[in-house]
Amino acid sequence: MPNSIPRKILSIAKSKDLIVSVRIGKNGISEQVISEISSQLSKRNIVKVKTNKGIASDSSERKQLFEKLSHITSSKLIFNRGNVAVFWKD
Repeated sequence: MPNSIPRKILSIAKSKDLIVSVRIGKNGISEQVISEISSQLSKRNIVKVKTNKGIASDSSERKQLFEKLSHITSSKLIFNRGNVAVFWKD
């Protein structure tokens, strides 16, 4: 992890208490998904996203999808495991 991410933020990102607030469904990355993530990031700076299992077939595809979302929303992908990712906007 890059050192530019505060420990507190990493701790929140990895916490089971942080609930999934955006789901990526069968339509993949849509304008609505991008808009919702951006909106939530502007309100609370940290967003947990989950993809449906069929969206990306393997971990490298999911990682690419999450990195693309990070770029589009001008946020940082600070944690991902399986089909869950956490984005942060400082």
